[in-house]
Amino acid sequence: MLQLQPQSSISLVAQIVEGLRSQIEQGGLRAGAKVPSIRQFAHAHQVSVFTVVEAYDRLVAQGWLASRPHSGFFVRRRAQADGREGGPARAQVAAVQGFDAMWYMRKIFEHRHLSIKAGCGWLPGDWLAEDGLRRALRSLASEDADLGGYGDPKGYPPLRQFIAEAFAEQEVQVHPSQVLLTQGSSQALDLAVRRLVRAGDTVLVDDPGYANLLFSLRFQGATLVGVPRTPQGYDLPALERLIVAHQPKVFFTQPRLQSPTGSVAQLAHLHRVLQLAEKHDLTIVENDIYVDLDPNPRPSLASLDQLSRVITVGSYSKTISPNIRVGYLVAHPDMVEDLAQLKMIAGLTSAEFGERLALGVLIEGRWRKHLKGLRERLAEAHQQVGHRLSSLGFELFAEPKAGMFLWARHPLVSDPVALSNKAADHDIMLGPGHLFSADLGPTPWMRFNVAFSLDTKLGEFFQAQGLG
Repeated sequence: MLQLQPQSSISLVAQIVEGLRSQIEQGGLRAGAKVPSIRQFAHAHQVSVFTVVEAYDRLVAQGWLASRPHSGFFVRRRAQADGREGGPARAQVAAVQGFDAMWYMRKIFEHRHLSIKAGCGWLPGDWLAEDGLRRALRSLASEDADLGGYGDPKGYPPLRQFIAEAFAEQEVQVHPSQVLLTQGSSQALDLAVRRLVRAGDTVLVDDPGYANLLFSLRFQGATLVGVPRTPQGYDLPALERLIVAHQPKVFFTQPRLQSPTGSVAQLAHLHRVLQLAEKHDLTIVENDIYVDLDPNPRPSLASLDQLSRVITVGSYSKTISPNIRVGYLVAHPDMVEDLAQLKMIAGLTSAEFGERLALGVLIEGRWRKHLKGLRERLAEAHQQVGHRLSSLGFELFAEPKAGMFLWARHPLVSDPVALSNKAADHDIMLGPGHLFSADLGPTPWMRFNVAFSLDTKLGEFFQAQGLG
């Protein structure tokens, strides 16, 4: 039996996962052994069935257990680096990393109550358009609107028209039929992955890059090749070498206010990326979800390419609310039709109610004022957090003075994973850099969300660890 501690700040799910994983690593549970059924484990340890289900699901996702229908859960045989059956080599990697991207994503949502979410990927509620959303909700409730049925497969037409007009202001000629509304940018990226990538395909990604996208591509069976990010955008010589060497089909990238580095690609870099894409017949998926946080109007890959070989993704989760789950994808007409069909196969249509709410916020007269205030607030947070991290001895990768993130490392921290585990015990969520790595390799870098890193307790924690 495991010794679970219900009063610990670490969730019971995490304790079960770590306990069983340790037993597998140490040989207490051998490959092929059957573990107790969900109900047996729950009864023996006096925890809920739902807790055990979540823990077992996590262990399956991480490759420690295998689920066999009508038989139960078994310790999975794990391949070593030299190809032999076993587990020590992979277990050592797991022990170093502590958790993978999917585990960490789940942990964030399990621990939303943590007071300092310095590693998360959203903004505090009082930074978002909560008042505008409430006004839109009241307005929608007072309308004689037909809220029945499934709605348009491509999404609420008036919102698609609004987005097309917004792209026109960015000098991208878009017809509303080229706009596909999605349940957040995550679904938009997932649709692009499913349309463009097959198992075994080689794709280019930012390195470091957007953690959720990297996980989705790995799940699809893609071979990821990381394109090194620089404070100015891309390592262009490396990009060209990688294209020639690997002949990828797609490049998934985030030129503007990139997660996790915060860097912004220079105009010359965007031109060169498009030149290489044209020369080598490369499709580009541009993740531009932070466009509304950018105080400086600047060209995008979509505007330079006019959606010839660029698919661009956007979202209102970062500025209105992540709760309404409204994102969008804009592409060449033929590509949009394919993506719309995939959307219908997966879930018919997106929720028109949320799309109507989003439009209500966007067309209200206070939207531009909200964006202006949000950008100013983020700029101030960048200045304060950047100064505090620097004073503690952190090196900043870039200083964008906009967007949500700073990417930083400390010369005394070689293992951000260990530091992150300690931070969780102090009510702090950090973002260790390996989660954003194309190869999940160790890195001393960490992602800081400036909006959640203003709390002085974060600096006090680092000082208590001997930093600064």
